[in-house]
Amino acid sequence: MQSEKVERIKYLVEALNEASKAYYAQNREIMSNREYDSLYEELQALEQETGVVLSNSPTVSVGYEAVEELPKERHESPMLSLDKTKDREALRDWLEGNEAILSWKLDGLTIVLTYRDGKLLKAVTRGNGEIGEVITNNARTFINLPLAIPFQGEVILRGEAVISYSDFEKINQEIEDAEARYKNPRNLCSGSVRQLNNEITAGRNVRFYAFTLVDAEGMDFHNSREEQFAFLTAQGFEVVEHYSVTEDNILDTVALFEKKIETYDIPSDGLVLTYENIAYGQSLGRTAKFPRHSIAFKWADELRETTLKEIEWSASRTGLINPVAIFEPVELEGTTVSRASVHNISILRGLRLGIGDRITVYKANMIIPQIAENLTGSDTVEIPDICPVCGGRTEIRQVNEVQSLYCTNEKCAAKQIKAFTLFVSRDAMNIDGLSEATLEKFVDMGFIHEFADLFHLDRYREQIVEMEGFGERSYQKLIDSVNRARNTTLPRVIYGLGIANIGAANAKMLCKYFEHDLKQMQEADVETLSAIEGVGEVIASAFVNYMQDADNLRRLERLMAELAIEIPKVEEGSQTLSGLNFVITGSLKHFANRSDLKDIIEQKGGKVTGSVTSKTTCLINNDAASTSSKNKKAADLGVPVLTEEDFMAEYGIEAAAQP
Repeated sequence: MQSEKVERIKYLVEALNEASKAYYAQNREIMSNREYDSLYEELQALEQETGVVLSNSPTVSVGYEAVEELPKERHESPMLSLDKTKDREALRDWLEGNEAILSWKLDGLTIVLTYRDGKLLKAVTRGNGEIGEVITNNARTFINLPLAIPFQGEVILRGEAVISYSDFEKINQEIEDAEARYKNPRNLCSGSVRQLNNEITAGRNVRFYAFTLVDAEGMDFHNSREEQFAFLTAQGFEVVEHYSVTEDNILDTVALFEKKIETYDIPSDGLVLTYENIAYGQSLGRTAKFPRHSIAFKWADELRETTLKEIEWSASRTGLINPVAIFEPVELEGTTVSRASVHNISILRGLRLGIGDRITVYKANMIIPQIAENLTGSDTVEIPDICPVCGGRTEIRQVNEVQSLYCTNEKCAAKQIKAFTLFVSRDAMNIDGLSEATLEKFVDMGFIHEFADLFHLDRYREQIVEMEGFGERSYQKLIDSVNRARNTTLPRVIYGLGIANIGAANAKMLCKYFEHDLKQMQEADVETLSAIEGVGEVIASAFVNYMQDADNLRRLERLMAELAIEIPKVEEGSQTLSGLNFVITGSLKHFANRSDLKDIIEQKGGKVTGSVTSKTTCLINNDAASTSSKNKKAADLGVPVLTEEDFMAEYGIEAAAQP
């Protein structure tokens, strides 16, 4: 009966959320107010009766909070990896006549949850198996995770945080630049779960599937894993899909999973087999690396034979030069692949690679192309003694028995990738189509050495059009974006230079003080700059040091020759927000995003900061009743919290024109 009520809760949450989304975001009505209220009251009653409250229930509001770092915590017992096999017969033999549970091995991020007094107390990542990161605030935004459960004793469980393939595709579709898209759901999930701001996590549709109950205070499950799964389900958790198996039906059940994976929306890289009898499994102990109560089954890799065409040497921002194998294209796991990282010199030498060798390739975890074996072994690939980017000397360094190739030139352009990434970013030159990965390729191929080179990419049209991920259309979009960036403002340029401690706000402040005159800025000394409100000696020294470097000045002069700088006209009486400080949080209705509203405030002389202080004029938040850290801080300091409309009315701000 409890499980039926929990299923009804899940249905009501989904139905009510869908109705709210249709009404507020899509301007359409899929249920009447009366029907909504009736279902809402039913949900409230069921939550009170069962003690189960899901994180995405419309009856709760999860506050958003940002932290400076994720605390580390040691697990009470090490989280060991599982021994693995790809042999189905070996999987059946492993049972030795015992009953077991066969379930998905989900491909996400393992999380340990602790509940106490029916409330989520703590969430910690697996980390290195001994020490993980505390991500409790982020876990509260997992869309299917219970924030409250009926069991009042302490409960500790493990499960996998995942992002479905369909949600992964939706998120990627919103990113125009193909190079900037996320590579796979696992990487996206890992980054989402470990965000410092849980508002970002909340937008990623992370789900949680329980796979192990570690402890439930005072409960007796009669040595049954199946009973533990039933207990977790009754508490409101979604558990991994699983089946009871014996030697008689395990091969058929593996075949069932194999068929399902073709259309399964949750990333999985295999199966897990665990003895049903808990005490028996624990009695087997463990090896130094693996527990003996479970074993993982990995799908056999799809191998293809091909010919090695060349080794490409790819320099990175750390100075590391990675060998990349280029081979005749082959079909693997439904896609065409023609290149695979060889990672380092040790692996290169171990594979004894030579141009023209016959090799076999596969996709690790059905995602990342790898070389499995070299069938020829000619061992003729020469390791370059000069960097492919700057021509500087290379050297082989050995760390923990692994040999890797490095560029020794500290001024190698490949090491400046981060600088280029900042320069093309939205708040700087705002050049679309230049992700960090694309910039690395352009640097590797010698297209760019300094900022001014970005405005001459048309010299390399033929090469760019032929690059993977590009084509005529993508190339033209990039060139159009580069040409648009030529017309810019001085604050964008100053911020884009990447001067230490000069953020977008400081760049605007400096330019405003010097009336957008670059020559005046370059001639200013530390004392003059330090006297500007909000600058200080650290920022002033960084700015002066940059502008006194001869190489920097030459590069800046070449850059400015490519640009047309717009000088903003300040109309008399337009600085109506001068001396006022604002903080913006949450989503907006009348502006495309917070940056647009920030720009308008700054145009009128106001300042926008990231945190609420005693100097804050007001906090702009459409959810004035939110329990977020910013709202709490505003209440503590007596800072007014205004909705978007109230702010616009109070300060005479007009809505931005929507595209």
